[in-house]
Amino acid sequence: MSVKDAVAERILSLCDARGIRPNELANISGVTPSTVYSLLDARRRDVSVITVKKLCDGLELTLGEFFSSEEFDNLEQEIY
Repeated sequence: MSVKDAVAERILSLCDARGIRPNELANISGVTPSTVYSLLDARRRDVSVITVKKLCDGLELTLGEFFSSEEFDNLEQEIY
């Protein structure tokens, strides 16, 4: 799994746990819904840390709490 895929999986997991949709997350985080859906799109490869921080603010999480999950603990090495 790539870092981008792990971020998308974590966002969907957090939305599910809170009973909200990605569109609602966008609204409470001050980003456009298209930004969130772009981040969730498997064809897109870039992830902005600033966007992740805004989503964390909307979820009332720190970046440390966001990245402290199994999705990120089991990532493969990015340098080959």
